Amino acid sequence: MTVTVLYFAALRDAAGCASEQLATPADLSTLYAGLRARHGFSFEARSLRVAVDGEFRDWSHALADGAEVAFIPPVSGG
Repeated sequence: MTVTVLYFAALRDAAGCASEQLATPADLSTLYAGLRARHGFSFEARSLRVAVDGEFRDWSHALADGAEVAFIPPVSGG
């Protein structure tokens, strides 16, 4: 299965790109764990919001081929 992963803020900086397409298992937690190891992300999964195809989802949401996944780190500012 292939998904497009979108990165924002500090995750984009750490990954060195705004998005990438990846072959992945159907599990968001496993996907993020692999990306965290690959890119050295400092955020634990529990501190992120995750969206699939433009809608916020629970970490147990099953992925479908061609899905767009966005990992959104906490932000500050006003």
